[in-house]
Amino acid sequence: MGSQVTARHRSQATAAGPEGNEHLTAMTGAILLAGFAIEGFTILEINRLLWLHFAVGFALCVPVALKVCSTLYRFARYYTGSLPYIRRGPPAPLLRLLGPFVIITSVAVLGTGVFLAISGPGNPSLLFLHKASFVLWFGAMTIHVLAYAPRLPRLLLRGRRHGQPGPSRAPGAGLRYGTVAGVLIGAVLVGVMTMHLSDQWSGGFGGFFGH
Repeated sequence: MGSQVTARHRSQATAAGPEGNEHLTAMTGAILLAGFAIEGFTILEINRLLWLHFAVGFALCVPVALKVCSTLYRFARYYTGSLPYIRRGPPAPLLRLLGPFVIITSVAVLGTGVFLAISGPGNPSLLFLHKASFVLWFGAMTIHVLAYAPRLPRLLLRGRRHGQPGPSRAPGAGLRYGTVAGVLIGAVLVGVMTMHLSDQWSGGFGGFFGH
């Protein structure tokens, strides 16, 4: 009896690995979904909200880094033969092929935006790369969001043990929530510290978005 209980506890602790990873990835994805929605809204009024566009763009770099790390961690654990991750299984084939493209285009659109903000107007090639990467990113993210949005509420509750009501009790939940809170604080600080970079773009960025 004692050995069965020990085995059950060991199995639960092991299963918390991929469940915890999915929970962290989902929380980060929800933050990014809200952040990119705000960023998209600023494009509609880019001349008036340029400062917010810059602030949110820089801030998003922080949760994007966390999501890339959590996604690559699951990838590495699965392909290095970790049994809990193998049991969980890979994403659907289309999403598995789309994943690297989402990461590359996300890094590209944010990276070119950061370089543009720092260098200022006067670099049409970089401006073109920013626009092109945004178009590619938008297409990839549309498929990604449509695939995962219906599952997001369930994934956000992945840290909760099955059959147990109330707050999340899965192992590592406190660390995950603490990590996400730290990322949010860091993102806000980065946004506040960089919004002034929009000053040098007064009148020079609107034409990029067709205004």
